[in-house]
Amino acid sequence: MKNFTGRIVASAIFVLSVAAAQVQAQQTIIPRPPQIGASSYILIDAMTGDILVEENADIPLPPASLTKIMTSYVAAHELQQGTISLNDMVNVSVKAWQMEGSKMFIQEGTQVRFEDLLRGMIIQSGNDASVAIAEHIAGSEDAFADLMNQHAELLGMTNSHFMNASGLPDMYHTMSARDLAILSKALIEQYPEHYAMYAEREFTYNEIRQPNRNSLLFRDRNVDGIKTGHTDEAGYCLVASAVRDDMRLIAVVMGTDSTDARAVESQKLLTYGFRFYMTHQLFTNNAVLSTDRVWSGKANSVDIGIADEVYVTIPRGQDGSLETVMEIDETLRAPIAAGQVLGKVTVKLGEMVYFDGPVVAMEAVERGSFIKRIMDFLHLFFLSLFS
Repeated sequence: MKNFTGRIVASAIFVLSVAAAQVQAQQTIIPRPPQIGASSYILIDAMTGDILVEENADIPLPPASLTKIMTSYVAAHELQQGTISLNDMVNVSVKAWQMEGSKMFIQEGTQVRFEDLLRGMIIQSGNDASVAIAEHIAGSEDAFADLMNQHAELLGMTNSHFMNASGLPDMYHTMSARDLAILSKALIEQYPEHYAMYAEREFTYNEIRQPNRNSLLFRDRNVDGIKTGHTDEAGYCLVASAVRDDMRLIAVVMGTDSTDARAVESQKLLTYGFRFYMTHQLFTNNAVLSTDRVWSGKANSVDIGIADEVYVTIPRGQDGSLETVMEIDETLRAPIAAGQVLGKVTVKLGEMVYFDGPVVAMEAVERGSFIKRIMDFLHLFFLSLFS
């Protein structure tokens, strides 16, 4: 983003970059996304939440063991709240011990450290571990499923419904690719220490060593998660996340044909995203964009800017071609409160708008003395006569 190059007083518009025609001439040509052999898929920038590629992303589908991302999200939340601890010794029930499918091989009647159960679920995809975690947190798997649904609602996951903690088939147990991206983004942002478990390549419990089922961890050094899933109903599914050049992407593929296919299709999405897009910081925290005249105040000017940092996803290499326009109320009068909206800023690349949001006063400006207000009134009056 470039500095101010001019000001049009009549409309109080400030321009921070080159003309739109020049911008369009410099734009990178982005090819169509790759063909993906999956029932549903999505690729997002984890920092901004911007969607780079999607197909059938809102269709509720059987998620298989991708369910366990929500199970671990709820567990991470409870750990943060202090209701449970990584050192808790968890009683293994008959139900947990008898679970079908993938296992970490815990035994009924024994106690297992909660942290071991987490690794058994995340790395080994243990259905037995999932149930033991659910029962320890909520008393029963049914009650835990209620917690899962409540968290899904809070996160805005509108096309998901949970019936169990493991992802075993149930006609009412569904998730969408978009919801899985939303959930994964929240897990990574809110619980980074917990998320670190997803990068571990193997886990040994009870002298049984099992590798992480996410084969991309072994193929791509940029990948640090997240989770695989498979049932006959769901097909082969994968949520993958990777970091390269200060950009994190999350790719979700559902309903592929094989373990190899889910890895290959996910890699296609990640490669496409990293090759043609970049995460760009538009504004830092408390970024001052302009200093403007204030009338009738103790101070004669006010800094105007953005309170919170702003990131956008743009075509790679185009950060210097962004066109940024700020519109400010033409006559600013005190009193002005800190944080008061004084206009807006728009950031575009060609015809594409990447940000459109308010600009605010960075500090308060109190009303000036009576004499100051009279002098400024007269000043404005005579300016209006000769403008």
